[in-house]
Amino acid sequence: MVSPQLYRRAIPASARISYWTAPDGWSLRRFDWPAEGQARGSILFQGGRGDIFEKYLEALAHWHGQGWSITAFDWRGQGGSGRLSPDPHVGHVDNFDIFISDFAAFWAEWAPEATGPRVVMGHSMGGHLILRALTEGVARPDAAVLIAPMLGLHSPLGARLGERLANLLGGVGNSARPAWKTNERPATTTTRQALLTHDLTRYEDELYWQSAKPELLLGPPSWNWLMQAFQSTRRLREDPRLRTMTVPVLMILAEADKLVNPKAASQVAARLPDVRVVRFGTESAHEVLREVDSVRNRAIAEIDIFLASRAQPQ
Repeated sequence: MVSPQLYRRAIPASARISYWTAPDGWSLRRFDWPAEGQARGSILFQGGRGDIFEKYLEALAHWHGQGWSITAFDWRGQGGSGRLSPDPHVGHVDNFDIFISDFAAFWAEWAPEATGPRVVMGHSMGGHLILRALTEGVARPDAAVLIAPMLGLHSPLGARLGERLANLLGGVGNSARPAWKTNERPATTTTRQALLTHDLTRYEDELYWQSAKPELLLGPPSWNWLMQAFQSTRRLREDPRLRTMTVPVLMILAEADKLVNPKAASQVAARLPDVRVVRFGTESAHEVLREVDSVRNRAIAEIDIFLASRAQPQ
């Protein structure tokens, strides 16, 4: 078997990058890596805000090596899926509902053709959007894995005051302007790398892809993205349908996360009827699948155990 590390800075020869057209005509960049021979099943993997699927090739190679077919796409407005702001480095969106509409339409086309069992995985914003899609009934996979899901934003003011302040500041002037200038969050002395991962070499993998494909680079979010993120996460936390969402879920939390609120995720998990929660402490920053080997390997092992027990071929 080829080492997954070989794919950290190279697109696999058997993978293909194409474009999928949403119902409104928008083109979203798509990644497909079919299993060799008979597929064990199919994984649809979705990254977070500002992510590109290249960042996760090492992890995806692990599951591909176990016989899974892999698919991913860049969310609208980031990566290779165009921009929703005149400034190509600002992550803007009018409403998170467009992400759900894109996911629903993609799922409707992908799922009937995908070899089962069908698994959805999402990191950060991707985890939030996937859980929204499941709760709202627009997708029905056999299992779901949510890694450091954005079910609440990390705000020193708390969720309510943070949302109020974002609405106050973002509601004045052009809400498509950047909410801050650099880094992944405002007013912090913590480096971007420290917010994301303790593993310098894996952090440098992302810098490699940004250099190799500068057109995929995205900077800070817009004020409107921030306002929508507060609103969408609050509505999901309050959604009574969480208690009737029966898709088996594995939720992986980094309790020292400084980008999303792990306590909010724990509260959501407590309302799901079929969930297993795996927790990491100070040893893990936000990007659990791109952490040091001791963290990353444990997370992947937990996912493998979950898939073996909850995503069996029909």
